[in-house]
Amino acid sequence: MLSLDRQNRYRARYANMRPGWRTSGDEFESAVRRRLSPTSRVLDLGCGRGGVMELVWREVARPLGVDPDIASLREHRTRRSRLPAGEGLAGNSMPLACAFSERLPFHESSFDAVLALWVLEHLPEPQRVFREVARVLAPGGAFLFLTPNALHPIVWANRAGQWLPAVQRALIPRLYGRAQADTFRVHYRANTPARVRALAERCGLQVSWLRIIADPTYMAFNDALFQLSVVMERWLPNDWGVHLLGELRAQ
Repeated sequence: MLSLDRQNRYRARYANMRPGWRTSGDEFESAVRRRLSPTSRVLDLGCGRGGVMELVWREVARPLGVDPDIASLREHRTRRSRLPAGEGLAGNSMPLACAFSERLPFHESSFDAVLALWVLEHLPEPQRVFREVARVLAPGGAFLFLTPNALHPIVWANRAGQWLPAVQRALIPRLYGRAQADTFRVHYRANTPARVRALAERCGLQVSWLRIIADPTYMAFNDALFQLSVVMERWLPNDWGVHLLGELRAQ
């Protein structure tokens, strides 16, 4: 099994091999922090049990997390958080709501930033979601996302696994130590740079920037596979890295 601890050890090795490289999670957090301020109104789209918003929600004016999975909301990690002494009531948590991304129950221009961490790959109708994001963002607001890149071979394999969903649901938890309840269906309909640009244009959003991030550790079950994955990453085209990170702006 490729546990997160083992994967992080291989990531540390890869960072030593490629000075300046950072994980996609670190890059996403950095991008989010650059965009937020103490007056920001922030929506965490598909917040699940937590994510980057766990780290920043106390630093903004109005944080809110939404997810259609009520079980995840009940187990959101901020519900178990504790504030430092002198900063309010212990047990205070980030506001959460059960809602679908295709039908957000908010007025126009309600947020300065919308975050989507590991969400776009699960959207069956991404155009509807992009339109909703554009609607609830204030002019100049930012839509920041991190998602798998559908051009990468490991994502090809995951897409092929959709034809055998029962096998995939059983295999992924065993390989990566992930609970079956956290293995949601993927569609990859907003998961290439070209597709994101097309969706943005149709939905009234402007591409600020897109970045591809390599990470050869998803097949690093041992040293040999790690070295093989590193070689494969070197030979892949530059836009085939495993993760797609970007920012879109509301016009």
